Amino acid sequence: MIFNTAKINAFRTWGLLLTMIGMGLMVLGTAGIVFWGQAGKIIAAIGLVIGLISMMGSLGIYFWAGMLSTSVKSIECPECHKPTKMLGKTDRCMFCHTILTTDIQQANITDDELEERQKLENAQGSSQSAAHHH
Repeated sequence: MIFNTAKINAFRTWGLLLTMIGMGLMVLGTAGIVFWGQAGKIIAAIGLVIGLISMMGSLGIYFWAGMLSTSVKSIECPECHKPTKMLGKTDRCMFCHTILTTDIQQANITDDELEERQKLENAQGSSQSAAHHH
């Protein structure tokens, strides 16, 4: 994982990032009118449209994360003993970032070994799907 955080929190981070990008594009686009006058209206229109699309994407991500959060199982973290939500077979605690798993084969491996195993599985999965298409 890139962020070393719980999957739901990672979705929320991407939603927040899209919100900030959308708002930034809208503000910069509108500032185009101030700097370039009549020609800036075109820049403002482009900035507002792209910003609106980014904000709608953010809304979709937040809605999706919320729906996942309501339907996912809540477990107690073995390290910090706080209730945390777990997506899929492996996830991280939302509070202490301990790796959690329901897969017995992955229960006693380190973070680096888990990432290596996931990379191998992704590489095998993509090569198998490529073989199926031909």
